[in-house]
Amino acid sequence: MRYRRMLAAVLACLLLAGCGAQRTEPLAEEPAAEGAVIAYVPLDDRPDNVERVAYLAESLGYTLAMPEADLYSTKLDSQPANENGTQYGDMAALCEWVLEQEAAGCDRYILSMDQLLSGGLVNSRHTAETLTVVLPDGTEMTDLELMTALLGELARDENNHVWLLDSVMRLAPTTGYAGFGIEEYNALRAYGAEGRPALAGQDLTAEAIQADYRLGGDGREIPLADFGLTETVVEEYLSARGRKLALAERMMQTVQCGGYENFRVLIGIDDSSEEDSIQKNEIAYLRSLLREGDALLSGVDDLAFKAVTRLYLEEVGWEGASVSVRYFGGTEDRPACDYDYLPLTEIMEEHADFFGLTLDESTARPARTALEILVLTQPADETLKAACCKQLADALNECRSENRPVILIDASNGRYEASCYEKLTKETELGYLLSYAGFLDMAIVTGTALSHGVARYAFLQNGERTEAAERAFLRTLADSVIKDFCYKHVVREDLLAYIRNDLGGDPNNFWQPAIDRAAVQERLEAGMAKATADVVENLERSNFVSELEPMDLRGWGGIELTNYRFPWDRAFEIGMDIQLGAFTEPHREFLGFYYQ
Repeated sequence: MRYRRMLAAVLACLLLAGCGAQRTEPLAEEPAAEGAVIAYVPLDDRPDNVERVAYLAESLGYTLAMPEADLYSTKLDSQPANENGTQYGDMAALCEWVLEQEAAGCDRYILSMDQLLSGGLVNSRHTAETLTVVLPDGTEMTDLELMTALLGELARDENNHVWLLDSVMRLAPTTGYAGFGIEEYNALRAYGAEGRPALAGQDLTAEAIQADYRLGGDGREIPLADFGLTETVVEEYLSARGRKLALAERMMQTVQCGGYENFRVLIGIDDSSEEDSIQKNEIAYLRSLLREGDALLSGVDDLAFKAVTRLYLEEVGWEGASVSVRYFGGTEDRPACDYDYLPLTEIMEEHADFFGLTLDESTARPARTALEILVLTQPADETLKAACCKQLADALNECRSENRPVILIDASNGRYEASCYEKLTKETELGYLLSYAGFLDMAIVTGTALSHGVARYAFLQNGERTEAAERAFLRTLADSVIKDFCYKHVVREDLLAYIRNDLGGDPNNFWQPAIDRAAVQERLEAGMAKATADVVENLERSNFVSELEPMDLRGWGGIELTNYRFPWDRAFEIGMDIQLGAFTEPHREFLGFYYQ
């Protein structure tokens, strides 16, 4: 009782002295990014391919230029079509837009080949035939001709730096698109996951890979009846795979020619498997075509993050860094989920190599201001989940007290209860992180977290601090934490049940059948208002690293979340706008209370 009275007296003194934790009101107008322009053609219109890429670019001092959203949007079945009358992006208009940027003098490009040649990631999985486009001047071109002409035009300017993003087609196409359903998806994914004959050396060619698509690991044709598949469905599926492989092969052959030295290729592996699946020969073949500076890595929705970061690292002459990595959970020696093709440690190593990081898993503490990566894995022992969460929270607090910048990766695949995230919210300073990722599939979170964390770490060492860059950095961190802690683990679960049970709809497509979307929107806003309160309070009392050496901290200002939306009219992900207040002097903590 005496301790409580003393604590209350201390707190009262702090408050009377005007030292309570400050919250600045979000600004209506904020400074805009005015750096070098990157012309960017997104994979599609989901938040991770649009606003979060813009935040990352702006946090590094760039300005991201993008075409109108309708030109690269994807529409699921029964949803209103794009202005071009299709469910996919307008390839001709996008090509014209890129050429307009070139004519205006742009010299930095990040281009999704799935978008430019297929109208987006989803359509690339469903397109079995050669596509033909008609340019505004009436010129008609096939997809291959379009790629050759566009890349050739960009190669004419030796000052251009171009990143080409592509993907290895996943094991099955997207459900709810082009009439493709969940039963077909499950059957085709199982068929695609079957082992194929392993090709190597001179036998590893695009033609040989396609010839073996139908063969199992024993060299015999895989019976379609075993998977309940028809010849028509399988032929279309294999033709789409063959088309994507042929386009990727031509892209690599093009950049291997003279004049493409400033082009980089980054290929992502989409929805894979540990098994010797239909992807394995494709992966091996494309890897054999890579040049120095190119890469083929796990993950697709994080491709633009990786490209923006690598573009920046190369421009500032990044020489890499040695970083400490610690795992919590005990399953880092296996894939983080069923959709990845390598153990988590190997995925980490591949990405570390891509970003020039040397991973140190020793128990020795790194120096102050040295980068540390903390990774939460699936629990090896279900009874130790609470202990793992405590160890992680303790490690975060240790890094904070010793001024070590931190990247936090949640690769647990949803295996910890919401209480784990509540513990982190109550007991750690989330706004101190350099980056966080945990929302999307585990094949993506590693690249997402490392892209943002390494980018921020390098910027702190090399960049020129501006208010616009600082705000963009805080937005990308807030976006990631709030969507994972609050939406994925709390609000989305409520929405899934509400849409299915109360509205009789499909959470994966609000138009099939059509449901009361206004009611879903109202439920989303009410749920997020409640679920985000504690996390927003945590961020508002957090400090962030503004300079490394000497370490300089600044306090987060106020946060306002507005314009909640469902980009694809489905419950899987949301978009939102984040308004920030003016930064404050560092918040200081005493007995758990933050003050100025």
